[in-house]
Amino acid sequence: MSTHALFAPFALKSLHLKNRIVMAPMTRSFSPNGVPGTDVAAYYRRRAEGQVGLILSEGTVVERPASSNDPNIPHFYGEQALAGWQHVINEVHAGGGKMGPQLWHMGVMSEHRSGWKPSENFEGPSGLLKPGEATGKTMTENDIADTIAAFGRAAADAQRLGFDCLELHGAHGYLIDQFFWAGLNQRTDAYGGDALAGRSRIAVELVQEVRRQVGEDFVISLRLSQWKQQDYEVKLAHTPQEMEAWLQPLAEAGVDIFHCSQRRFWEPEFENEGSDLNFAGWVKKLTGKTTITVGSVGLSGEFLAGFAGEASEPRALDELLRRLDRNEFDLVAVGRQLIVDPNWVEKIQQGRSEELKGYSREALRTLV
Repeated sequence: MSTHALFAPFALKSLHLKNRIVMAPMTRSFSPNGVPGTDVAAYYRRRAEGQVGLILSEGTVVERPASSNDPNIPHFYGEQALAGWQHVINEVHAGGGKMGPQLWHMGVMSEHRSGWKPSENFEGPSGLLKPGEATGKTMTENDIADTIAAFGRAAADAQRLGFDCLELHGAHGYLIDQFFWAGLNQRTDAYGGDALAGRSRIAVELVQEVRRQVGEDFVISLRLSQWKQQDYEVKLAHTPQEMEAWLQPLAEAGVDIFHCSQRRFWEPEFENEGSDLNFAGWVKKLTGKTTITVGSVGLSGEFLAGFAGEASEPRALDELLRRLDRNEFDLVAVGRQLIVDPNWVEKIQQGRSEELKGYSREALRTLV
């Protein structure tokens, strides 16, 4: 199929992209003590020079004592880390690219394999790592307010440093998603309850604060998933009606783009609705907002298995292009293919399919 739709320009508010390809946020853990160095800047610049339309950084944590479980995850606070990010965005712009940081708080997590621990206990809506397994502390309303403020400060810093947009990580069983999920949110105050709308309050207030900090023209993306790293089968919304009730308040709060994470982008979101629309397709239909699809684009295996050690081979893009041609979603995020090959976009555009690379876990050991 023609790749024309994939290489059409895209514009939203102040964000102008040369094509529809997004580099998905992919944790690399190459920032000692939370500070991204020149190697990280060069890594992102190579993707800009390789014609990626929009680069979303790996998750970078906000200023809370236990926002991270890994000493090599980058911070988006503090003089040294922000100076590192200034160098990153300068290099990306010099390479002709556009970039946004993905702002992150992990919530209640397992300890890092190295044995490193943050200075305080991990925190979440109810202190739960998994349903019924309490390993962290329950956040107070003051903790929640401070976390919202930390995201706001990080957003203001992203704009000040010259980033082109930003993304909030609300997916995959991390903090914001832990509030969404009834299995981990057992609160009875205004940030919990039986209704997903109540459990979404922290996300709504967080988006509102970020919007207040950056103004109306700066694009805010929110990454969401139904599945969780703790349980792949979880669904927050079982019907389109439930999904609309969940997402419409977030759209009204200021989300411009919903980044819709699936393990496999081609799978229909609701099998009983007589439609093959995927997650991003339903979100666009229900909210009218711009959406990004993501999930095993261009590879034979899904990304969780890939990070667990399963190798994947290049896969044709026909199904992706079919869905993009019918405007099911607006943008396409690619992860592992861009970890192994900074020139993947150019190879797709030029039809150099014989040069496409497979993915193996060894790719995580270096910044190519």
